[in-house]
Amino acid sequence: MKQVRRREIIRAGTTVEQMVRAIADMIVLGEILPGERLEETSLASRFEVSRTPVREALRQLCTMGLVEREPNRSAVVATVTEQYLSAMFEAMAELEAICARLSAERMTVDERRSLETMHRASMRLVHAGAEEDYAAYNAEFHTRLYRGAHNEHIYDLVTQTRVRLAPFRRAQFRIPGRLAKSYDEHDVIVTAVMRADAAGAGGAAYSHVSIVSDASAIFAADSKSYL
Repeated sequence: MKQVRRREIIRAGTTVEQMVRAIADMIVLGEILPGERLEETSLASRFEVSRTPVREALRQLCTMGLVEREPNRSAVVATVTEQYLSAMFEAMAELEAICARLSAERMTVDERRSLETMHRASMRLVHAGAEEDYAAYNAEFHTRLYRGAHNEHIYDLVTQTRVRLAPFRRAQFRIPGRLAKSYDEHDVIVTAVMRADAAGAGGAAYSHVSIVSDASAIFAADSKSYL
């Protein structure tokens, strides 16, 4: 497996969102294995929080499909097969392609300009190697494409799928050189949207998510978490 930098677990002032991200990252990277129990008391001590936010974090992880919990039992890390992960990314690629195509057709002038400005500004994050900040930007970039499609039903479908894939999509940015490649892939999408090239935008978005799937699979394949 390629060498990647691992974040320190956030302790003081930890929020539910930070806990979800930290635990999800540990699962994706194989630091916590399928079937392993996630005890509320132990996690509360680890993150220096009460059991209430831990319980909420585990609930969100269950929604994401990374954790399973039966009534009156401890939560355990779920087993997600490589085939299921691939199927989710396949669905995501199709949904993102639809959003990009519709955005190229339906985005207002202001929405297009805002997307382009945001994209150009992200280059500083690439140059700085700011993985966390770029991951946050990346989520907003894709959200703008979803909103730009101006279809609430499609928006609901794509955001639900993204929630389940979020830890894997974040993991890709730990691969050396991935930030710059992601920027280049976004550039193709943005250029097509600015030109109202629906076919070009859809194809670029599909290709982008397919590449993300391949990059993220490094962690699923090598960590032993999902095989």
